[in-house]
Order: sequence, then C-alpha cells, then structure tokens
Amino acid sequence: MLPINRAINRSYGVAHCSFVGLKAVLSAAVESRFTVNNTIAAMQIAQKQNDILPPVPPTFNTDAIAGTIKDFGPAKVVPVSGSDWEPLWDRWVRQHHYLGYRRLLGHRLKYLAFLKDRPVAGLSWSAPALKLSARDRFIGWSPEQRKQHLHQLAANSRFLILPWVQLHNLASHVLALNIARLPADWLRHFSHRLLLLETFVDNRYFAGTCYKAANWQHIGPTQGSTKQGKGYRYHGNPKEVYLYVLDPNFRQIIDCRQQPALSCDRPSTQTKVEALVMLLEHCRWHPQLTADLNLDPFDLETIAKELVDFHQCFHDAYGRSEHHRLGLAYFSGLMSNAEAKSVEPIALEFLDQKSVRSLQMFMKNGRWDHDTMLRVHQEMLAPLIAAPDGMITVDPSDFPKKGKESVGVARQYCGPLGKTENCQSGVFIGYSSDKGYGLLNCQLYMPESWFSPEQEKRRRFNMVPEDLVFETKQQIALRLINEIVAAKYYPAKWVGADAAFGSDIEFLNALPKDLLYFAAIKSNTQVFTKKPKVGIPPYKGHGRHPTKEKVLPGQPKPRTVSEIAKSGRLSWKTVVVAEGAKGPIIAKVARIRVYMSRDGLPAGDQQWLFFRQNDDGKIRYAISNAPKKISRSEMVKASTMRWPIEQCFQEGKSQVGMDCYEHRSWTAWHRHMTFVFLALHFMLRMRLRFKKNSVVDGSLGSQNTICSTSSQVAEFRGDV
Repeated sequence: MLPINRAINRSYGVAHCSFVGLKAVLSAAVESRFTVNNTIAAMQIAQKQNDILPPVPPTFNTDAIAGTIKDFGPAKVVPVSGSDWEPLWDRWVRQHHYLGYRRLLGHRLKYLAFLKDRPVAGLSWSAPALKLSARDRFIGWSPEQRKQHLHQLAANSRFLILPWVQLHNLASHVLALNIARLPADWLRHFSHRLLLLETFVDNRYFAGTCYKAANWQHIGPTQGSTKQGKGYRYHGNPKEVYLYVLDPNFRQIIDCRQQPALSCDRPSTQTKVEALVMLLEHCRWHPQLTADLNLDPFDLETIAKELVDFHQCFHDAYGRSEHHRLGLAYFSGLMSNAEAKSVEPIALEFLDQKSVRSLQMFMKNGRWDHDTMLRVHQEMLAPLIAAPDGMITVDPSDFPKKGKESVGVARQYCGPLGKTENCQSGVFIGYSSDKGYGLLNCQLYMPESWFSPEQEKRRRFNMVPEDLVFETKQQIALRLINEIVAAKYYPAKWVGADAAFGSDIEFLNALPKDLLYFAAIKSNTQVFTKKPKVGIPPYKGHGRHPTKEKVLPGQPKPRTVSEIAKSGRLSWKTVVVAEGAKGPIIAKVARIRVYMSRDGLPAGDQQWLFFRQNDDGKIRYAISNAPKKISRSEMVKASTMRWPIEQCFQEGKSQVGMDCYEHRSWTAWHRHMTFVFLALHFMLRMRLRFKKNSVVDGSLGSQNTICSTSSQVAEFRGDV
C-alpha cells in the first residue's frame, strides 16, 4: 500500500480529513489481504460525499483556469459513467485528445476531475492489452496465468487535461486521486480485485512526467505494432509502457517470477516498410490533388493504399527490399504537402535522420534500374491514354540553378526566367489524346562546353555516361520520339512541338514519315504564300558568275507570319476551342497554304500555316504538313492537343516537386524525373478511380470541343 499512501499524501489541496479513514482502511486491508467486503464498505464511506456530481450547466465556462491548485480549494475525481456528464466526457475527449474517442470495449470506467464544480480533466480506465511483451516479462506470468489473471489489470486508456486549464502539477495530482479510489470502484462495479494498472505514453508528444510523479514504473517500449484483424501490423512508433503496482504481492498471488527484459533489436527492412506504409495512412497529401479530385474524408483514407499498390507495380526495378522502401518514401514525398521536396526533407518526413544519407545514395548511385521503372510506367500508362489519333508531344523545360556544379548546368536561355542564365534544360516527350495525357521520357541536355577535355573530371564526378556525345535538343528529341514509335505502346497520328523545334525545318523533315506534325513557330518565321520561280540569275557581265539559285526577279518574296496576320487578307473564323470551367472558350482561327522559307528559298512541299488569336489579341502561329483536305475543326483539335505537355510541366512543378530537386549527378536527375512521371501517372489514375474530374469525363471527339484538360492548359497559358 505504500505507493497509494504516497500518492494520497502528495495530493495536496484535498481536505486531509476526507482520507484519514480511507488510509486506515487501506492499510488494514493490506494486512488482511484486502478483505473484499470491508474494502468496499470503507471506500463507499470515504467517497460518499465526493461522488456527488454538480448539475450539468446549460453552457460551459471555458475561461482560462490558471494559478495553483490551492487557489481553487479541494479537487475531487468522480465517476461519470452512466451519468448526464458522460456525453460531455465523450465530446471533450473526441475534440481535444490526440487519439480522439472510440467506444471502449470490455469493463470501463470514466471519471471527471472538478475544481469548484468546474471540470478540469477527464480519465478512463478499461481492459488491458491482451499481449504486451514488456509488461508480460515484468510480471513473469505464463500464457495460462495471463489468461487467468488479465482481468485483474486495468488500462488508463485516456487522460485529458482540458485545454483551458493551466495549473502546475494538476495532472499528477488528479492521477493520484483517481488511483486512490479506482480499486474500490472497480471492485464494486465488476467484482474484480485489481493488482496492477498499465498505460502507454507516446514519446513523440509526451514525456510521461505525470506518471513518473505518481510513482508509475517505466518498464520498456511496445514493439510498435497495432492490432489488425486476427494479427498485428507494425507501424513503427513504439510507445513507452508504464505500470502501477496496486498490490506489492501480485507475483505471489499469481505464482510467477519476473523475467529479464529483452534487448532492443533493430527492426527488419520488411518491418520498416510496414512502418512506412502505416505512416502514409496519415500523410498530408498535396492540397491541389485533393481539390482537383474533390475528395471527401472517406476517399482520402484510400489514397495511401492506392499509392502503395501503385508503387508495388515497380518492384522489379529495385534490387533490394531496402531500395523498395526508399523508393516508396521518395515517391510519397513528391505526392505529399511538404514545402520542400528534396532528399533531406523527404527523408526526415517519411523515414528518419539516419536515412538522409541512404536516400541520397539511393538516388545517386543505388544499384536499381530506373530504366525498368520507366518502361513499366509507359506500359501501364498506355491503356489509359493511348488512342489511334493521339499526339506525341515534345517540349523543353528549363530549371534555374545558382551553382555551377550540377550536371549540364550552363549559361543558356532559361524559359522560366525569360533570359540567359545559369540553368539545366531537359528535353521531354509526352503524349495526349481524347483519353488523357502524360509524360513518357526525357533526357537532360548537355551543352557542348561540357564535352571539352577540360571538363572530363567534372563529367566523371557527375556520373555522365562515358559514351555520351554531344547532341542538339532537336537530335535528342528525334531519338526519343523514334523510341516511342518503335515501342508501339502509343499509336499516334500527330507530333506536336513548340517553336524551338517547329522553326527547325531539318527537325520537321526528319520526323517519322507516317506522322503529321503540328508545330509552333516564331512570329518572325518567313514563308511564301505562293511558290516563286527560282533559278540562277543571269550573268551581269562583270564579277563572278552566279552559281546559287535565288528567287527570280518579279517573283513573290518571303514574308514573316506576323506580317501575314496583319495583312487583313485572312479569313478568320470564331470557334469554340474548349469547354472551360467558366463556360466555352472562344478563339478566332485562320489558315492558309504556304511554303516554308529556308535561306530565302521555298523549302519542301506546301503546308498549312495556322493562326489562333486570343481574346487579348495575341496570335499564335503553327505549321503543319497535314493534307490539304483536312478540316478546320481537326486542326483546331490538334492545336489543343499540343498543350497538355505544358500542363504536365505546370502540375509537375507546382504539385510534385519537378523543379525542387537538389541532385547534381546525371543518374539522380533522370531518376528524379522518372519519379515525377510516376506521380503524374498516379494523379491520372486517381482521377479515373474517383470519376470526379472533368479530365476523365471530357470529350475531344466533337467537332469544335476539346476536353477540360486542354481547356485548363489553354486558360493557364492564355493561348486561346
């Protein structure tokens, strides 16, 4: 009985006379082995006056309670199970306890602590854990003994100090009061004599100070698992186990001996994976993901499972289970609401401090195959978006960099900054159709200066492949496009390109011959509206004889496309290019047949020059080798199919950390981009899964209407 006596003596602020008889009875009860009838009678007498509950007020005073316990007079702890106060206990615990409120199973008692009839704290006691390694070894009982005596333990399942209460030492004070009366209350309600009490402290949030002050014993951690069905699942957050001994002779009563505590072993990789999966159930996903999908709370509960199942599809790309765990963490970090999505913040959020270096090495030189991951991504995405009249799209994307050590960084034109600056630039291949869109492949552009002999050490440090040779962005794009065509996952009618590629006649001529192109061009691009006659000018009688062909005198001269747009000779037609969130998006379009100009001469066959004028008067220009008989509506549709790759960049950079990386090596850059592709892929699957986004339900098939995907892109860029 000494622990209880110490707790009672420490409980200042309670009228001492209220417990004199109680202490005497308890001491006598120890000596007489807790004679049941006498204990119950004594406890009932000692607590009779304190058990009177104040009436439940119509409104509650939540003004701050501060100062010392002595300022408020005696405190009392009263059972509220079955009283008018119980619904209030449930509500306060649900609102203010970090674990919330769940209906307690088995034997249970709820208490409220009062100061001057104002509730200040709530506690509950319920059935103990069925199995608990640290506790079971401390007690020393066998499985049969545990089955026989488990009902003689109670668990402190909830303990809440109400948020407006600020009183020093209140927690240990209330806990001591509650322990003083609990054995008699439990005996009276359930006819079981309690031997021990148990509780768990989550050391991520609490230090267990009040339990230590109330003479509870810390006996070790849990194993970090939670009950699931008939078994247990590891969640990776062990809690500290505390016990309070009510009867010092409990081992004699049970007939057992204490066993030595087990040493703490490092969890296996599989256990760590399970912990990460558990953590994802409470992940804060990027708000744009949940907003776009219009998810309700029930839907959000499924996101973690969907993400884990999706990531499992890429298991063959990993060399070890540890790689799988690190990959899942990195992927989850990109999908999360984390402010920074580089390696260190992701590791600290989803792994631990010791895993920062592991995740860095995983991305830089871990022995796993991101090419296999990319191939599986392409195979899985194809059934979702591939269509016979789809478009393969190509576009560069630039990433400003302050330092000079990252692979491929150089002073070059940087799109986001609109000027020449230090940056990296990648060539990206995407795909769009009536069904959806996505990114398929990419390669970092390496400026020619990186291939000089002086840069050999730098290339080696950044893990640039030894057989890599300099290629222009156009050459990289052609190779990647041909790889997509050869794989035959993505049937296409079109190739869409931005002005960096559309203004390059050699690039357009080198595209696969069975594909039509619709390529943006710059406003100063020169074309012929009529094909001129060309030849070698006649010799003028002095100087060198002419040898190069030129446009002959009197023939049409080339003009810039912007001059043609302003000429007043175009036949503009107003069309609906998209059904946007705020209604139809209108634009004016025009088209004429032209010949591209190269070095002042007509180049190639006649093509379509396509104009599209925005509401603000800006005009976009594109060239296409589509047949002469193609309808205007089909070209309008093609003009919208080129922009989803820009939407991929916008979503990638604003939502999934496409430009947030801090990697310097060639390998890590491409692995990061592959994970970005997976994140965008997963977002598309979630739209399909929940059927709530217009990307899924929109149609590109009607004559002058496109899906909301393209309309969102058009609105974002102002290109309609």
